Amino acid sequence: MRTTVPGVRTLVLICTLFFSSVSFSQSITSGNGIYEVGLNLGPMIFLGDLGGNHGKGTAFVKDVNFPTTKWSKGIYASVHPTEWLGFRIALNQGVLEGFDSLIRSKGGAEDYRKVRNLNFRSNLIEAYGVVEFYPTVFFEQYDGLQGKLRPYGVMGLGIFKFNPQGLYYNAQGKSSWVNLHDLRLEGQGMEEYPDRKDYKLSSVEIPMGVGAKYYVKENFYIGLEVLHRKTFTDYVDDVSTTYIDPNLFDKYLTPTQAKMARQLYYRENFVPNGPLSRLPTNNEQRGNPKQNDSYFSTSLRFGWRLADNNSPESRAARQMRCPSFY
Repeated sequence: MRTTVPGVRTLVLICTLFFSSVSFSQSITSGNGIYEVGLNLGPMIFLGDLGGNHGKGTAFVKDVNFPTTKWSKGIYASVHPTEWLGFRIALNQGVLEGFDSLIRSKGGAEDYRKVRNLNFRSNLIEAYGVVEFYPTVFFEQYDGLQGKLRPYGVMGLGIFKFNPQGLYYNAQGKSSWVNLHDLRLEGQGMEEYPDRKDYKLSSVEIPMGVGAKYYVKENFYIGLEVLHRKTFTDYVDDVSTTYIDPNLFDKYLTPTQAKMARQLYYRENFVPNGPLSRLPTNNEQRGNPKQNDSYFSTSLRFGWRLADNNSPESRAARQMRCPSFY
């Protein structure tokens, strides 16, 4: 049987255009790399009542103390129903620190914090879910991912656990980190301060930030992301409001705890096992209760795209083929 060549060419052209269109649509809407998994690593920095720089304390980069920067690490997975939109879940671990001794005094509002001389550290574990938005996708001509740079914005909701500790010196002058929560340094749970409830060691957070991905290969990218966390607690560093009467430590704590509390609630001109140069007055300012703590991270990200071979579009594409003619 003789085949009509012009008809064959027309059919091949139609098939080519059709499947090119399917491939383009599949890549933009539910592409071969719809699922992603990855790792992130980078510094994490605390912004709260402890530490900071000159002037009034803020929850902004002005009060970053780089010596307290600690590494954080984590894993994540995301799904992209379209190329311009993603949904990510992540689990991260890090350490937060703050030291009043790092403040550079210029004779301003920072002096009371410098004199206060408190410190803390806290291990932190967080889990969150965020939405990723990639605005430049709308201006791309799809010709593969390799070599592409995609900036994005991100925002979501999460939860984190913390446990503030202070650096305590025993009678022999040996230092150790002790849990501050149980010492009630600001009168939490004491009947003399009914408005100061015992704070929880977990809190909700709102992560928000920006980042960019660069696709080294079609299924592998590296990225950089700055992620700020707005929290709903002022006790990540165990400092929030005013000083209490130190005699109350004997009433509510064990003798050992009371001794620790007296050393850790105020440390002007601190010398291990030496007397304080003065005692703060009852209800004197210790922290700023009007501003919750926060923290942020700058992360290097390594991500892999996983082929979505089981999607309805992929199965249909595998089943449909242009006819062959001989």
